[in-house]
Amino acid sequence: MKRQTAQYRHGDHALTRFLWIWIVFMGLLLFAAATRAERIKDLASIAGVRANQLVGYGLVVGLDGSGDQTSQAPFTTQSLKSMLAQFGIVLPPGTDPQLKNVAAVSMSAELPPFAKPGQNIDITVSSIGNAKSLRGGTLLMAPLKGADGNVYAIAQGNVVVGGFGASGSDGSKVTVNVPSSGRIPGGASVERSAPSAFNLGDALVLNLHAPDFTTSQRLAKAINIAVGENTARSIDGTSIRVQAPQDSSERVAFMSALENLTLDPGEASARIIINARTGTVVIGRHVRVLPAAVSHGSLTVTITERPVISQPNALSSGTTVSTTATDIDVRQENKRMFLFEPGVSLGEIVRAVNQVGVAPGDLVAILEALKQAGALRAELIVI
Repeated sequence: MKRQTAQYRHGDHALTRFLWIWIVFMGLLLFAAATRAERIKDLASIAGVRANQLVGYGLVVGLDGSGDQTSQAPFTTQSLKSMLAQFGIVLPPGTDPQLKNVAAVSMSAELPPFAKPGQNIDITVSSIGNAKSLRGGTLLMAPLKGADGNVYAIAQGNVVVGGFGASGSDGSKVTVNVPSSGRIPGGASVERSAPSAFNLGDALVLNLHAPDFTTSQRLAKAINIAVGENTARSIDGTSIRVQAPQDSSERVAFMSALENLTLDPGEASARIIINARTGTVVIGRHVRVLPAAVSHGSLTVTITERPVISQPNALSSGTTVSTTATDIDVRQENKRMFLFEPGVSLGEIVRAVNQVGVAPGDLVAILEALKQAGALRAELIVI
């Protein structure tokens, strides 16, 4: 009788826990459906859950005469000798093989979070010698190591190159894209999983992609409304600490519902992004300009040179003389002055600039001058 009572109590406890998880899950889904804003998974990531960079060194063989010139890249020959020695093939002392179908390459890959042994990842192969092209080559088995020096994947496969090159005997050459670099889709097999802090502790930390105090506070508030008070707490403008179930399966279900919650993120600060090389200007919606008058004109100087031939008469003893005539033309465009009223918005700035007909390069100069005059209420970022 006591054993049956204990079994009933255990079953009631399991049923209660299941119902609690189900209620929380449905509440999160209903809350997410009620709003139309950005999801948490698009705004933040879980601390400790990230990709890891891998790097390695290997040999690409089977090239059509476009490999390393071993006289200029001795490490290629040294690597080949070491590989042959592993298979019991020892070259006589002093032998220096002149190879044209082998290239020394570096390999790079990204190990996704929660990647398990046996899964495949893509790798990028790049020549580190003077190989002209890796087209048609095959990467021999080589290890990929992490920052801690451990081997996490083994790479091997045929290199896919998106570019090509051709050259003639007279030195002419045509190259499309970069033939000395390529990719191997699924070319590395994961041998070891990277450690993760997802299942450690009784809480998770969410880090915002773009630090913002308003977004951090709203995210914590959205979680507390959907799950319960004191579930989430803002640590700073980037991190939010969230209490999570300790059981791994329950934690996965909890985060699955949590990352689909939506909220209205805080608006970014007023910024103007300028690309000085291309003349591209991006103005944010919160940019404001204080009262200021702007006049901007351009001065164009055109210098034209043309040859002038002076010939003597037919019966004279003079010689023909070639001189150069130079014409200099100076033009200054008449640009009107335009006035910015107090608190001018983005639309009014664009309208005023279009009416005057300012080019993107001139707009950069105007914005920099407004910033120096203290009339621009925005952060000016030049890239």
